[in-house]
Amino acid sequence: MIMPRGDQLLLPVNPFFLWFTLLAAFAFNLLPLGRQLAAPDVLALVLVFWNVHQPRRIGVGVAFVFGVLMDVHEAALLGQHALAYTLLSFGATMIHRRLLWFGVLEQVIQVLPLLAAAHLVSLLVRLGVGDGFPGWTLLLAPLYEALLWPLATWLLLAPQRRPPDPDKNRPL
Repeated sequence: MIMPRGDQLLLPVNPFFLWFTLLAAFAFNLLPLGRQLAAPDVLALVLVFWNVHQPRRIGVGVAFVFGVLMDVHEAALLGQHALAYTLLSFGATMIHRRLLWFGVLEQVIQVLPLLAAAHLVSLLVRLGVGDGFPGWTLLLAPLYEALLWPLATWLLLAPQRRPPDPDKNRPL
């Protein structure tokens, strides 16, 4: 595949940075921000990002573990977030080749149904065990997460965009 002229070659991702971003997103989800239903799930967004860009390093198993940890933290039904994150991770892995052909703004449109489906699965599990409907503001969370996609892409790919060792004899 020939790269367009404006695109930059990315360096390989540092595994330390990858795991640091996942743990930082998990820590952000642990912050006591109150019971806001429309709050974006930053961990889900970072999981989708790394499943799209590094599907061999971050997979369904990692999503399951983080989902169980979120279930324990929120005292939710054990497996609620695990199921949602696992399906989200599987969906992101399935579309990762197609998604990378689009620009960042077009990727927002592709990622929104994944994030909405994850929230829908979590809602259906809650409703299935007899919990009440939390409200219509829950529909805003996947929209906020999709709108954060360009920012997440810019931040998480920034370390890979640094120029390699400069060499006057090498054109790249």
